[in-house]
Order: sequence, then C-alpha cells, then structure tokens
Amino acid sequence: MAGERILIVDDEKAIQTSLKGVLEDEGYRVAAVGTGGEALAYLAEEAPDLILLDIWMPGMDGLEALAEIKRLHADQVVVMISGHGTIETAVKATKLGAYDFIEKPLSLEKTLLTVARALEHSRLEREYRDLKQQVERQHQIVGDSPTTRELRRQIAIAAPTNGRVLIYGENGSGKELVARAIHALSVRREAPFVEVNCAAIPEELIESELFGHEKGAFTGAVARRKGKFELADGGTLFLDEIGDMSLKTQAKVLRVLEEQAFERVGGKETLKVDVRVIAASNQNLEQAIGRGRFRDDLFYRLNVIPMEVPPLRARKQDIPLLVQHFIGVFSAENGKRPKTISVEALAYFIAYDWPGNVRELRNMVERLVIMAPRDVIGPEDLPPLLRPKAAVPEEAAKEKTLKEARDAFERAYFLAELRANDWHMSRTAKRLGIERSHLYRKLKAYRITPPK
Repeated sequence: MAGERILIVDDEKAIQTSLKGVLEDEGYRVAAVGTGGEALAYLAEEAPDLILLDIWMPGMDGLEALAEIKRLHADQVVVMISGHGTIETAVKATKLGAYDFIEKPLSLEKTLLTVARALEHSRLEREYRDLKQQVERQHQIVGDSPTTRELRRQIAIAAPTNGRVLIYGENGSGKELVARAIHALSVRREAPFVEVNCAAIPEELIESELFGHEKGAFTGAVARRKGKFELADGGTLFLDEIGDMSLKTQAKVLRVLEEQAFERVGGKETLKVDVRVIAASNQNLEQAIGRGRFRDDLFYRLNVIPMEVPPLRARKQDIPLLVQHFIGVFSAENGKRPKTISVEALAYFIAYDWPGNVRELRNMVERLVIMAPRDVIGPEDLPPLLRPKAAVPEEAAKEKTLKEARDAFERAYFLAELRANDWHMSRTAKRLGIERSHLYRKLKAYRITPPK
C-alpha cells in the first residue's frame, strides 16, 4: 500500500541512497539512519510500518539493535540485511523476531518482493490485533457492582484450571460472556471456543451437531461432517441451555465427558478429544432432576464449579457503565460520533427492571445510538416502555460540579422510581432498599413534592 513508512538502518551511505530511491519510486515514505542508536531514537518519535536493518554496523550491531527494538516494540516488523550472511546469523535473527533476511548485494526484485510481503504481514498482524480487541471489547464483562466484581473474581480463579463450569442465569444476563471470559483466561485461549445452543437445534439434529456424522448416515447426509466436540478439540465447548437437551442426548454427552471419546452418527471409528466443557442453563436443573427431565449423573459431572450470573435488576449499579460501554461500541460500528446520555434519561434506565437483562439494554442503546437525533440522548428520546410516566422536569439540573452532577442524578433517579411506582412511598422505599423515613428525608432535601 503506497504511503507506508519504511526506516532503513545501514551505515553505508550508498546503500541508504539507492534503497531510498527505489522504495520512494514505489510510493513508500522512507527515512534512513546510519546506526542502531539512531534507529532507536527515531522509533521513540515515529512508528514505521517496516524496518530494513543492516547486521554489520559499528557500535551497536544489527542483532543487538533488533533485540532492543523487539524489547521496546514487540510488534515491529523488521527485515535484516547483510553482506556476510550465514545460516547461523539468519537463525539468530529469526529467533530474535526478524520477519525475513536478505543479502547484499541487494537484488532489486527480491528486495521489493520481501518488502511487499513484510508490509502485508504487518497489515494482517495489525488487522488481527484490531479485530481481537474489538471482539474482546464486545464480550467483556462490564460493571463495578459488588456482584459483578465477585463474578469476575470467580472467573479469574476457575479459568486457569480444567474444571467444568455450570453457569446459571436468566436469558440475556450474560452467561455466554462468562463462558468466553473463562476461555480467554484459560490455557486453552489460543484453541477454539465452540458454542452450541441446545435449545435452538431440533432434537433429531442435536446428535449430528455435537458428534458429527458420516456420509449417508441419514437422509441429507451427503458428506462427512465434523461435530462440535471434534471442532472444539484442544479448546472449550460451551453447551448453552443444556436443560433443553433430551435424556437420550444427555446420556451420550455423559459418555464423552467420562471417556473423552465418541463416534460420529453412522460411524464406527472412536474419536478421542481433549475438550473443556462449560454448560449453562436458565432452568433450575436440580428441580429438573426431580421431575425426571435431567440426569443427575450428568448434572454432577457438569456442576464442578457452579457460577450464577445475577439479573440486571439485581446489579443496577452497573447500568451507567453498561450504557456508556454500548454507546461506544455502537457508535464505532455505525460510524457515528459517540453520543452521551443525560442524567435524567439515565435515571429512567436505572428505574426500569430490564426483564430481558443486558441483552435488552444492549438492544435499547443500539436503537438510541442510531435513532436519537441529537448528540445527547434525553428523556424525550426514550420509548414509553422506559418512560411510563411524565418526563422528569427539565429543572432537574444542568450540573457544573461533581456534587451537583451526583445530586442531579440522584434527584432524577428518585423521581423516576416514584413515578414508576405511582408515588407509592413504601413500595418505592423497598425498591430502593432504604427506609421510608430516609426516602422522605431525600424528598425534602431535593424539594420533591408528591402530587395531591
């Protein structure tokens, strides 16, 4: 790609001049220095896409410079140049992190080809890092409530082990996020994370989905297909809504957990796998065992490390951070300047119970990022679902200081809760987790007058 920056590090002026001319003719932006020390000084100010680094230089040689460059900038792409190349030197350079190695006298064709390949490698590495960061941002567990902090603590303890985890939680509460976080912090993080939604797959196809099938195993099986257990070999298999799995399939899953082996549907070959299973359910599986709908032996195999993801209504302290996080995510996805949300609108978010949990909140924020006409999302932008009563009065504050902002937010929050509960004091106090006398004191402090 024209315009990419290349740094030449070579003590021979003739090499600097000729290489610089050739690369600039190809549309690259090129700088040249004569020593390793000058290269490190340049890197302190600039971040080139590629460094062409001579091995034989006075003072700090190329291998020493390479080691220091990689220590300071691990992702920097470096191609080594030498007029005295040996296999041993090439091996050393590669071990230190060099991308490639070219020899003097430089072949114009080979040099341009190596530069193009190295820059393409650099682009792919950068895209991979950006994509990985984007995925991690989308799947991070956001919040600072005591329950969320405790959940993160449990994940940090359980993740490095191979113990099976059973995650409980309502639909939309973030069970998949917990499973992904466990995988990301485990020794299996570079291996696949494979998800199966047991509730979304028809009963007649679930075994084929999990274990794969051989060609001709059933009508429509026109070719051999790998199952999820096979695809997750070495990594993590996430069985979501496992309570919806039939007893017949449960028995087969139990066998895989016990033996780490299975046969494809219609096959006779036994396949061995190394898979960590994480399961999740929105049902009470112990009650399902009592009703004869879930195997107790499978439950005990899965329930080595139980974790519960609390519903959003039980951790409302997390809502402001979640709203801010999703505004950032969806603004970036839709190419929009990040919006902000007013104190009054945020108070309605906190007052609402979110029966669909974080998934519902996420969808609401996406809608508002796309549809709200102004840079600040206000109460007037919220749907009736979030704003069942009259809007919070405009005089609810244009904050200037941290204390004023906190007071304005708390006043708007109390108003929203009171209106959501039809000004019923006992019910509102219970929802807020405070005494009625404390609520009355707050109303007096904020000059909130109940309607007659």
